[in-house]
Amino acid sequence: MTIEEFKTKFKEIKNKGFIPTTRKGPTGIGHTLETHLGIFENNDAHPDIEGAELKAHRTKGNSLITLFTFNNKVWKMPPLEAVKKYGSLDKDGRQGLYYTMSLKPNSAGLFLDVQKTEISVRHISGEVIATWQLQTLADRFMQKMPALLFVSAFTEERDGIEYFHFYRAQLMKGTSPELLADQFREENILVDLRLHDKGTMARNHGTGFRTYEDKLPLLFQSIIDL
Repeated sequence: MTIEEFKTKFKEIKNKGFIPTTRKGPTGIGHTLETHLGIFENNDAHPDIEGAELKAHRTKGNSLITLFTFNNKVWKMPPLEAVKKYGSLDKDGRQGLYYTMSLKPNSAGLFLDVQKTEISVRHISGEVIATWQLQTLADRFMQKMPALLFVSAFTEERDGIEYFHFYRAQLMKGTSPELLADQFREENILVDLRLHDKGTMARNHGTGFRTYEDKLPLLFQSIIDL
């Protein structure tokens, strides 16, 4: 489907007003939109419309989504050493670094430091745990999400059934290291450390970079209302 074809079909959907969900639960909004667009589920995680990922959003919703993971050559101290030194017990009784980082130090004394060209996880002692170049993160973000078709919907419930009114579609493109730095400072992008002690090594599930659905537009340079 092209962007122009999407615009035509979206206008028809918008004019329908509130329509009942085609599936119960959190994924109902995406399934309903895709059904009315004539897009049928396949093995891809998200439909692709002329290179843009399609994302449906409840206007009052505030779900967290993972933008990407990135962990390549970022550790300034051995991960296992970091786990043993600054970790805490997880729900399975393992020593782990399962922290969502913020600008304020956590209980382990770790915090996120944002500079002009990089971000890093540091300890209040001054020790640097890991560092990510903002240009690398911008490149990774654009690789995972070069363009986004962000569709917003009002919701209401009738007799236990969720209804959606899809009222706005925006095409979002491009980002920059400077823009991402600002969003890290605003804590609109969250950094999740996810690793634990596995004896002779640290088992790393990949550092997750996440945001709230309603903050997604803040991560892009260009936004066009369709």
